[in-house]
Amino acid sequence: MSPKNNKLGDRIKIALQYAMPKHALSRLVGKLAAAKMGWLTTKLIDAFIKAYGINMNEAKFKKASDFATFNDFFTRELEDGARTIDQDASTLCYPVDGAISQQGDIVEGKLIQAKGFDYSLTSLLGGDARSSAPFQHGKFSCIYLAPKDYHRIHMPMAATLREMIYIPGELFSVNPLTANNVPDLFARNERVVTIFDTEHGALAMVLVGATIVASIETTWAGTITPPTGRDIFRWQYPAKGMDAVTFSKGDEMGRFKLGSTVVSAFAPNMVDFAADAGPETVTRLGELYAHLKTDNSK
Repeated sequence: MSPKNNKLGDRIKIALQYAMPKHALSRLVGKLAAAKMGWLTTKLIDAFIKAYGINMNEAKFKKASDFATFNDFFTRELEDGARTIDQDASTLCYPVDGAISQQGDIVEGKLIQAKGFDYSLTSLLGGDARSSAPFQHGKFSCIYLAPKDYHRIHMPMAATLREMIYIPGELFSVNPLTANNVPDLFARNERVVTIFDTEHGALAMVLVGATIVASIETTWAGTITPPTGRDIFRWQYPAKGMDAVTFSKGDEMGRFKLGSTVVSAFAPNMVDFAADAGPETVTRLGELYAHLKTDNSK
């Protein structure tokens, strides 16, 4: 196919995303993914494994027939030892398997989405300047999870949960084609924002929904969406005591039922990303993500 025809095909794909009933389609797929359909579920999982070349050798349960629903398969556990969490206290580890879309400095309150596109940090975090203030002039990183990837999300460093925000929105695909063509993609899609305190500064992890992402869950609150809503909801958490929600580096914090993206934001002068990492770098849970700066005052 010629480059001209490729571009036409891409424009058609983007136009269809604007036109299709994304929420209705996603919820329908979600119901099917949660259904126990016996042999049909097994056939669907087998077909998915083959289509995306999924390595089931690293999964705790290795056969399609081991899973009662497609969701059980998609959020599958890894077997012990499949990933090693970097225990160096001076580093952060990757929170997910995936590939870096963009990462770098937060400049004038903007994050890079793709060439020619940026988006607002404040909008990404729900529109309240108080939530985004700790990250202004800091750094961000956006990691895309493909359908073949492990879809549980882990903590890149030790942290205590401060706030969770549910933000309603669209459900565009978050694949590279869409990121390169739909403005404000990550700040317009439905998402769950989690904001943490750490010994080295504030950390935000934004779990971005997408077309046919049937559910976003956290380990402390369960399913956050669906159902979807029209209003932003905020939950505050105590810093200490029995009700504090704390994590060690590498702990699971959430999961996607079907694929999506995690956008992380860091306070100013908090981290330096691994020197050899950038757009299209493949990430693996537990491996070196960033170095903590030794002097946060500069």
